[in-house]
Amino acid sequence: MDSGPLNVSYIADAVVLFRFFEAGGRIRKAISVIKNRSGKHEETIRELRIDSRGLQVGEPLVDFQGVLTGTPEFVGKITAHSLLDGRDA
Repeated sequence: MDSGPLNVSYIADAVVLFRFFEAGGRIRKAISVIKNRSGKHEETIRELRIDSRGLQVGEPLVDFQGVLTGTPEFVGKITAHSLLDGRDA
């Protein structure tokens, strides 16, 4: 059995990665595309919210490091538009 690296090109056309992170006392979700068979893809990690009003994708999470590792660290400063604002689910 070969234990070498797995080439996902033959398994999926796109791989979308979801992660949870905590910020401002709330559990939030992040989304990133890590593989796309053809063409360019978004290289940033963004906040994702899904609620009764639909899907909302926020600005790139530039003030965080380690979101995809599962141990994010806030390295920026909080501004009015840093994360998606609260809204009823």
